Amino acid sequence: MPELPEVETIARNLRLGTPEQPALIGRHILEACLLWERTLAEPSRVKFYKHLVGQRIETIGRRGKFLYFHLNRDWLLFHLRMSGDLCVRSAGSPHETHDRLLLILEGDILLAFNDARKFGRIWLVNELDRVVGDLGPEPLDEVLTARKFFARLQTTRRQLKPLLLDQSFLAGLGNIYTDEALNLAKLHPLTPSNTLTEKQATRLLDAIRTVLQDGISRNGASIDWVYRGGEFQNFFRVYQRTGEPCPECGTPIARITVGKRGTHFCPYCQPAYFLDGG
Repeated sequence: MPELPEVETIARNLRLGTPEQPALIGRHILEACLLWERTLAEPSRVKFYKHLVGQRIETIGRRGKFLYFHLNRDWLLFHLRMSGDLCVRSAGSPHETHDRLLLILEGDILLAFNDARKFGRIWLVNELDRVVGDLGPEPLDEVLTARKFFARLQTTRRQLKPLLLDQSFLAGLGNIYTDEALNLAKLHPLTPSNTLTEKQATRLLDAIRTVLQDGISRNGASIDWVYRGGEFQNFFRVYQRTGEPCPECGTPIARITVGKRGTHFCPYCQPAYFLDGG
């Protein structure tokens, strides 16, 4: 599933353009064709067409793992889930097998929402918070200070790995960047959050920001057939490196299951002190 850096990369490329595709800011939506109705979470197909067509794309951004288009009247949001992607093509291009929504934009542009596994969802709403209002703070937002982060950790006894995956606690983290951040912070994924010291909490927040910024600078991670072009997978410290040596100490990377999620860590660098009271 695309996480914060992958969604940020997609939003940036759509907003600013790339050598291979034009920027979409300022373009009007001329036509819309929904090819898989269950992809549309809100509103109905009829209302979607009626309200969407004719609107202008003002900006494109990200909130957590949601990608949003701020239009001149409404907000168009996408959650990519497991396999969603937004593809820019020429308006004359034939649609592809897994396309779920096609938008024709000014400038002879086709924007396609492609989603092989059909888990992705689309919303057209008049207020952004109608969809993302329950998300936790953005980890890269300076409003989230180390002291505030520590205070949030102290409110629960939940283990760090599932807590950081909870989008209502912190928005945008998934399996990859949680494992990488916990390793960089030298914290075991099963550590109860309320046992962290303020120094450890600060180290964890710094680690989260470091791996996210590194992921963004490398255009995210490309680990499946959907998202292409990123390089962060070449710099994983622990994720999907079971049995390989830790880059810090050489100890084989271990894998456990936490909340039905494969979790990777270094047993030496990330000791389970909480098990023996240490």
